[in-house]
Amino acid sequence: MNRFEGSGSREAKIRYLDGDYQILTSGAYVVCAMTGRPIPLDELRYWSVARQEAYVDAAASLEADKRAGALPVQAPQA
Repeated sequence: MNRFEGSGSREAKIRYLDGDYQILTSGAYVVCAMTGRPIPLDELRYWSVARQEAYVDAAASLEADKRAGALPVQAPQA
């Protein structure tokens, strides 16, 4: 089955929960809050419950946490 069949090629609306998510409006993908790249639902692994955002990978999730002040930003070492 094509990953974009059934729900068309539209964006899904998701409620992000701890360790799971609830589909509010069916769709084939969500958009990464940091990169703007589409993430097929079967590949969605990273999100923020507090900010209700999806991320394409761990690096995007880490950067979002830094920008939100959830993690300390370290100065480059000399």
